[in-house]
Amino acid sequence: MSAADPIRSTLYLAPELHQALRLKAAVSQRSMSDIVNEALREALRDDQDDLSTARARAEEPAMAYEAFLAQLKADGTI
Repeated sequence: MSAADPIRSTLYLAPELHQALRLKAAVSQRSMSDIVNEALREALRDDQDDLSTARARAEEPAMAYEAFLAQLKADGTI
C-alpha cells in the first residue's frame, strides 16, 4: 500500500455535523472524504503553526498577570 492509497476508517459524528457534511458535499460536488481530509490537514497545519510560534516565543520573558495589569494602568490604557 502506497502513501496515496486511502485507508478506510470509521468516525462517529454528531448527527448535525454529518448532515452539514452531507449537504456541503452535495453543494460543492465533492466527496465527504475529500472535505474531511482537507479539514483535518488544515487543523494539523494550524497545530504545527501554533507549536512553531510557541517554540519561537519560548525565550521571551514571562510577565505575571498582575504586573501586566499594573503596566496597563501605568500607561493609562486602563
